[in-house]
Amino acid sequence: MVADNLSVPHKTLAGRVTPALGCLLALVAGGLTTLSAAPFALWWLGPIAVALVYVGIHALTPSQAALRGWCYGVGLFGSGTSWVFVAIHDYGYTGAPLALFLTGLFVAGLALFFAVPFWFYRRITGRRLAFLSFAGVWVLSEWLRTWLFTGFPWLLLGTSQVDSPLAAWAPVGGVYLLSLITALTGTLGVEFLRRRWWAIVPIAALWLTPLALPAQWTSPAGEPLRVALLQGNLDQAIKWTPEGQREAASIYTVLTLAQSGDLDLVVWPEAALPMFEQEARPILERVQSNLAPDTALLTGILQRDGGDYYNSVIGLGNAEGQYRKARLVPFGEYLPLDRLLAGTIAFFDLPMPTMTPGPEAQGPIHAAGTTIGNAICYEIIYADRVAEQARDAELLLTVSNDTWFGRSIGPLQHLQMARLRALENGRYLIRATSNGVTAIVDPQGRVTARAPQFQATSLRGEVMPMVGNTPFTRTGSWPTWLLAALLVLLGWRFNTHRSG
Repeated sequence: MVADNLSVPHKTLAGRVTPALGCLLALVAGGLTTLSAAPFALWWLGPIAVALVYVGIHALTPSQAALRGWCYGVGLFGSGTSWVFVAIHDYGYTGAPLALFLTGLFVAGLALFFAVPFWFYRRITGRRLAFLSFAGVWVLSEWLRTWLFTGFPWLLLGTSQVDSPLAAWAPVGGVYLLSLITALTGTLGVEFLRRRWWAIVPIAALWLTPLALPAQWTSPAGEPLRVALLQGNLDQAIKWTPEGQREAASIYTVLTLAQSGDLDLVVWPEAALPMFEQEARPILERVQSNLAPDTALLTGILQRDGGDYYNSVIGLGNAEGQYRKARLVPFGEYLPLDRLLAGTIAFFDLPMPTMTPGPEAQGPIHAAGTTIGNAICYEIIYADRVAEQARDAELLLTVSNDTWFGRSIGPLQHLQMARLRALENGRYLIRATSNGVTAIVDPQGRVTARAPQFQATSLRGEVMPMVGNTPFTRTGSWPTWLLAALLVLLGWRFNTHRSG
């Protein structure tokens, strides 16, 4: 390998970071990224984590850079998705050793989404404009993770910035723009520590520009809606048994009938009644008949249509339309390589039939005089899919069953991603879950009301339909992805010392 020409300050800083120390720092950086996100919300650790991965990377071969990226991924997903063990062990009825092995396999596989881009980065780029090209590669790695092999855009770097001064960038370019700016802050910070004092200027510009951005890109339409979000807290271990079906019907009936006063909208969570729509219809209609004539009831429900099964949201009363989940959860709603894996261990035996994805293009549900864009559970983490729903909607709804997370940090991470979707699109978002976190989020991404976790309860509040689209709602993420690719190309174009 031909080493980059480094300034003396660069040599002093980078020379102290041996490949082994760099891998250790990358592991630590992964953990810091988890701490930057919910529930810890130490958002300022995001740029520091990037800086720890970036420092000294140009002294590495492509293979060494790949190992550093993999170590970062292990640190990130090993700490940030530890809830996978809970899902496999507690609800997949898998012994602890095997659950640990499968969780480790999951973490090691996801870490490749950093290893491969970092190898590519060192293969084609050098020191010149590295602070730009490294940030660009970081965002492209997140783009790959969003779409490749069905996608897993969990713990994107920008998600942690929903409470930071950078948050105002979200309606402009979404979570990937936040990731890009956070990564640029980290790489520019390293350049500043190398006594390249000019680096403070772009850092200041990135962090001060939000002060000049509009506080609100959308505007209220009509009157506020009075909503009640129900949380049944049904034990997942019995949910799909006859006992669980009876208990679910009783809980949601009692919670609904306990609502007093005029309501515009009542929402039950994902698959609130563990049965198909045909079986649930008598229960739903009986509950609806006891509500005011103008009150709409929306619920997550499983549908059977011939030989296909759908995870859906339907409406009763003052509601029209339905939504079928398009982005399914691997191993939760369908089994990849089912002929190979089915029957091998209990975790791979799904408690319900394999789901069929709904159409990619689906219109909003009309309920209580407003249009509602939908995302079922896992779908809320896909920023562009939610933006597509928001373009024709005045309110966002997500229903979820976060029982699979147990008492881990997973539900709080999930809520943070939902908050960012509200901010990106300038819409109120209502979130009804089986056992938490049920919440109401305003267009600035702030939680205005929240129900306690692990309790059967209801959450009442008001939400305002909003009209108008943010820049992100109109364009989605492609401008940021294009910008990230251009930054990488700049690093390639000005690379005078190729590494091999």
